Amino acid sequence: MERQGQVVALLDASGTFFKPARDAFPDADDGDWARAALLDPGAAGPDGAWRLDFRCFAVARPGGRWVLVDAGVGPAQGPGADWCPVPGRLPQALGEAGIDPADVETVVLTHLHEDHVGWTWGPDGLPCFPDARYVVQRAETRALDPADPVWNWTVEPLRRSGQLHEVDGRHRLATGLDLIPTPGHTPGHQSVLVRQPDGRDVMITGDALVHAVQWGNPAVTYAHERDPDTARLSRRTLLTEAADRGAVLATAHLTRSFVEPVPAP
Repeated sequence: MERQGQVVALLDASGTFFKPARDAFPDADDGDWARAALLDPGAAGPDGAWRLDFRCFAVARPGGRWVLVDAGVGPAQGPGADWCPVPGRLPQALGEAGIDPADVETVVLTHLHEDHVGWTWGPDGLPCFPDARYVVQRAETRALDPADPVWNWTVEPLRRSGQLHEVDGRHRLATGLDLIPTPGHTPGHQSVLVRQPDGRDVMITGDALVHAVQWGNPAVTYAHERDPDTARLSRRTLLTEAADRGAVLATAHLTRSFVEPVPAP
């Protein structure tokens, strides 16, 4: 288990992406790939495959409570089952970290892709975090097609239960926790800044940064970004803010949980 102050990295799953790395990042050049191989060698699979982790983060709060950022790939019957390495192991990872799901007071969803919402429900059909509010950008829910499987898996049931909380723009979630809009990967993508009084700040990136090729060169676009130009601007802005603050990046899909915003040359 890796930890950066209040922030605990929770590995839900690891697997191989459904397309080769160079197809997923088509505008990266040979120099970008050479640097990425040095920055995150674990991501280089056989025959050009992209090996990635699927990671959530828990943030300790006063009184033994927790904020969870993202909900992983989920159980075998989750919405990401056709491409994600399901079932994930988030429930076990929480147990290993000493986190009771009943103590999770908030789940921040960086965005509404299948590999970030899977543990809304468990394999028994019961809610994984029954006492939590789920916080998402309103722009994200507005843009989601009701035919998307995430709608019926996450959005609609949480609306019915009154647990879905939609916010607009930069938002103070709690003391020391800020939600930062980083659109582009999806219309309402958000990242999370954890301001730590007794240690370095942590910027939880979500999918604003999905591979070391973008860490080494933030201009590199990802084939599955909804708006590549906006995503590129969000990524550069996020990395600049993190560097200016001296913050550590907490990454969802690199094979390293915590990295510096500006990689060493």
